[in-house]
Order: sequence, then structure tokens, then C-alpha cells
Amino acid sequence: MDLSNLTSAYTDLYASQAKSSQLENTLKGDYSKAKDEELMDACKQFEAYFLEQVFKEMQKTIPRSEESSDNSMVDFFKDQSLQQIAKDSTEQNSLGLAQMLYEQMKRNYGLDPSVVKEMEE
Repeated sequence: MDLSNLTSAYTDLYASQAKSSQLENTLKGDYSKAKDEELMDACKQFEAYFLEQVFKEMQKTIPRSEESSDNSMVDFFKDQSLQQIAKDSTEQNSLGLAQMLYEQMKRNYGLDPSVVKEMEE
């Protein structure tokens, strides 16, 4: 059994779980009094995390050569690059997932004036 691959897999899993927990704590906050910027920021963080996970799963489908399997420094920079690409994609509204979440959260928390007006009528 190759311990370097096992260590790398464990490190990836731990980092992913830590980031997932951090995002979950951010999204569990009470946004009933949140400003629009705070709400949109939480939605963009979720979209970036989602994209990063999609990119990582896509990357797993690419066959790796034996030479590249032991280079943890390359893996670290790949992960950093994927995070940055996901963040940049989110900032450019590539999926629109953050915008949809934002609009839904505004409705759920009663922050959307048009929904509040409809509920009063």
C-alpha cells in the first residue's frame, strides 16, 4: 500500500471537511437582519465551494501518470488554483446559483419588499 497516496487522500478529505464546516456555520447564521452585501457574500461562498467540488470531481476523471502521483506540492497548488478559478467564476456569475440563492433567502427571511407587500395584502 502506498502511504503517500493515503496521506494525500486524508489531507484532501480533512481540508474539504474543514471548509465545508466553515461554510455550513456561515450559512446557519441568522440572516433576518442581514444587509444585502452579507447575504450575497454567503451565497457566493456557497457557489464557489460548489464549483470547487465539481472541478475536483472532474479532475479525478483524468488519468494520472505514475510520475505525478507522488508530488504533493503540485497537488497543493492544483487545489489552490481550483479554489481561485471557482471564486473567479462565481464573481463573474457564471452559473447564477448565488443569485438564485440570494433571491430565495431574501424571500425566506422576509427581506424582499415585494414579498412583504404581497403578504400584507
